[in-house]
Amino acid sequence: MDVSQYLEIFLDETNEHLQNLNTQILSLEQDPENMDTINEIFRAAHSLKGMAGTMGYKRMQTLTHDMENVFSEVRNGTIKVKADMIDVLFQCLDALEEYNTNIRESSDEGTNDNNALIKRLNDIMTGGFGSGSNAPAAESAPAQKAETSSLQGGFAGIRFNESQRNVLSEAIKMGKNVYGLTVKVQESCILKAARAFLVFKAVEDTSEIIVSEPSSQDIEDEKFELQFSLVIVSEAELNEVLAAAKAVSEIEDVTGGVLKLEDVTGGEAPAETPQEPVVEVPVQEPAAPAEAPVAAVPAEAAKTAAPVAAAAPAAKKPGTNKPVVNRTVRVDIEKLDTLMNLVSELIIAKNSLVSASAMSGNSSQAVNEQIEYLESVTTSLHESVMKVRMVPIESTVNKFPRMVRDLQKKLGKKMELYMSGEETELDRTVVDQIGDPLMHLLRNSADHGLESAAVRKERGKPEVGSIFLDAYQDGNNVVIEVRDDGNGIDVKSVKNKAIEKGIITPEQGEAMSEKEIINLLFNAGFSTAKVVSDVSGRGVGLDVVKSMIESLSGEVEVKSKLGEGSTWTIRLPLTLAIIQALMVEIGDEKYAIALGSIQTIEDILPSDVKLVQAKEVIQLRDLVIPLIRLNEILDIPSKKQPGDNLVVVVVKKGDKLAGLVVDELIGQQEIVIKSLGKYISKCKIISGATVLGDGEVALILDANALI
Repeated sequence: MDVSQYLEIFLDETNEHLQNLNTQILSLEQDPENMDTINEIFRAAHSLKGMAGTMGYKRMQTLTHDMENVFSEVRNGTIKVKADMIDVLFQCLDALEEYNTNIRESSDEGTNDNNALIKRLNDIMTGGFGSGSNAPAAESAPAQKAETSSLQGGFAGIRFNESQRNVLSEAIKMGKNVYGLTVKVQESCILKAARAFLVFKAVEDTSEIIVSEPSSQDIEDEKFELQFSLVIVSEAELNEVLAAAKAVSEIEDVTGGVLKLEDVTGGEAPAETPQEPVVEVPVQEPAAPAEAPVAAVPAEAAKTAAPVAAAAPAAKKPGTNKPVVNRTVRVDIEKLDTLMNLVSELIIAKNSLVSASAMSGNSSQAVNEQIEYLESVTTSLHESVMKVRMVPIESTVNKFPRMVRDLQKKLGKKMELYMSGEETELDRTVVDQIGDPLMHLLRNSADHGLESAAVRKERGKPEVGSIFLDAYQDGNNVVIEVRDDGNGIDVKSVKNKAIEKGIITPEQGEAMSEKEIINLLFNAGFSTAKVVSDVSGRGVGLDVVKSMIESLSGEVEVKSKLGEGSTWTIRLPLTLAIIQALMVEIGDEKYAIALGSIQTIEDILPSDVKLVQAKEVIQLRDLVIPLIRLNEILDIPSKKQPGDNLVVVVVKKGDKLAGLVVDELIGQQEIVIKSLGKYISKCKIISGATVLGDGEVALILDANALI
């Protein structure tokens, strides 16, 4: 069966599971005894294994299966979590990431079997309980498997190992129900493994699966005839469990019974017939929601792969009055882009209607009311589409704790990463591209910023350095700060390095301010590292940060104090598609200025304009603000006379202000940003263009580039 149609779903869910595993293994390193974390890692590894098996990626399936085996033993208490195990697990995640990248690029997982990693996982296993998970248990006891694989007597023919007997005995002593189930699949069923996993999922809603026969691995590989058996611990009634299993389509019959303490502990196997009579539930047609098209089964199986382990502890599941409904849906970003383009065209059409109405002189109240209603609808539609496109930056920043851990080991420094504001939302397009710049800044803080533990101790600082990643919303912008309590930037060293590389002359260096010298760090090929390593020193990083942030219509700035640390501040717009703007006239041309960067609009007398170092400034509420005459910057003759009052739009960039002098104000308008591509890429002060209601094109001024 062709499963290529599910590839995108597989890749998205694999990314989620890998990120979850990274986070959980980091937590496990801090708290090796936390059973919740161990169970979550086991479940994620099992889900990955099931998904990979369903899609036919055997190498990926084998590696995750061995990871699952290790955690099966950890859950049983036969293996303790140690530092070397954590290192091996992170190497496994890197290998799985490599498989995932290969699949994304070529739909093939590659040829790397990762035998060395699999051997290390097996070495961890050999130091613990011999049976491991269900699959190793079956392999280590061939005689037993041969005896029970025929499933004579169904669940009554299953033999338990010592660990399984202990778990089941404890559950019975605690008053929980232990049931045996035997499930028979219809002969006409094409995807037996998929149906089996749907049964696992249905049973796990009310119960904990302790043993499966054949093993979960054999069931995934469809190495069973038409039936399989389960032993479960449950607080639900047997009839309820049987009915849930039978609700899965293409299941012919499910029989079950209650296991007593003597069935579990007495002799080598449970009694051939359970103490309670076998309860059979008549076959009923499943309800409509339970029926799923056969074509969708592989994706469903991948999503609902249920963890099955030999000797899994019987954890109590909280009861719920109603099922939890998934309230999210995956949507291809191209579909959202198409929707956004349609909204853009609707806004342009609305602006055209407003313009046409004004030009025709039609002031009919009915027409105006309809225009106002259309404006209300388009604004609401725009806001709704924008909310759909907004996603938390959590998906990007969650990978950084693992990266900092690896850097700590590689650089031999003690450091800790503190993050806040992960729930801050940004446009999906921005979130997808912000990861690399942030990674470069964090690596820069770890390598260049933080000192070694010995140096920090001499300076009276804590031996463990701190790196902070904070995100928060500021008006129509999102601000992301990366800061550290390290050495800070040595301005003198940066200046000498720039002179040495010929970037500036000694005379230029003397005339430059501290901030201008620090900004030299953003030059391509510039690095202050004395030794080139795989972490830094090649001069690529900060120039990439600046170019990528600017391509997203954002800005980056640096503040540093020698001996105390540095702060790198990234300011990004919430969206790149539709914005509120102030329309202005300069000469005979119209321009737009993003409303988010405007602080205030002032009417200034010519006599209030002063000169400071031959540059025009105004004093506004105890602030000295430099003036920028846009007609001179854009080389457009102004319509204003020298004695006329100045219309000044005060804009802000970080903590800096500037006054943009324009001829006339047109008013606030919702505009659609259209990229100009490579046509005027070298003109930094123009960030794009927009189509006005009368069909005229207006350029959008980038206030950040003007200040």
